[in-house]
Amino acid sequence: MKTVIQIVLIVAAIILAYFIYQSIERPIEFEKAKDARYKATVERLKDIRKAQLAFKDVHGHFTADWDSLITFIKTDSLPLVRKIGMLSDSMIEAGLTEETAIKKGLIIRDTLKMSVLDSLFGPSYQAEKIKMVPVKDTVAEFHLGTNIITTGSGIQVPVFEAKAHNNTILKNLDRQMVINLNDQRRTNGKYPGLKVGSLTETTNNAGNWE
Repeated sequence: MKTVIQIVLIVAAIILAYFIYQSIERPIEFEKAKDARYKATVERLKDIRKAQLAFKDVHGHFTADWDSLITFIKTDSLPLVRKIGMLSDSMIEAGLTEETAIKKGLIIRDTLKMSVLDSLFGPSYQAEKIKMVPVKDTVAEFHLGTNIITTGSGIQVPVFEAKAHNNTILKNLDRQMVINLNDQRRTNGKYPGLKVGSLTETTNNAGNWE
């Protein structure tokens, strides 16, 4: 009988130790996985912001269409001003302006065209992936939208937003931990996920991680 009781106590101690270990390691493992996925997602959102700002510089507005943004990255170009030389003190004393100096060939100001892909991302960048949430074994796109916000002074400001919910970013991680994180974000009035820009307020295209 004594041996049986000892065995039961040992098993109980092992089970208790396991649950204590789990209670400590479970949140640590979740945070490590979350941080890795958040880091990759933030980098992708930064790429989206970079592409959207360039798209607006060229076309005068943001786009809510992934195909348009991807085509822009792959095939469009950006103006690049080449500057050689500058007004010297002697030129200024002689009454020359930059415009007259350019006409005389004393300084050079040329507008060149450089591909969006090369200038923003590099030739090996895979533009098609920009719309995908970078989570392994998950096929999900960022939600992309645009809007025009009228400020209190009556100025119309074009805005865009790209976002992904925690349920997508943290798919297949500890479900209860994800639920807890989402509840915490909502309680604090924050979006339960990662996003850049906003469709309801002017944020200067900031990300909610910044």
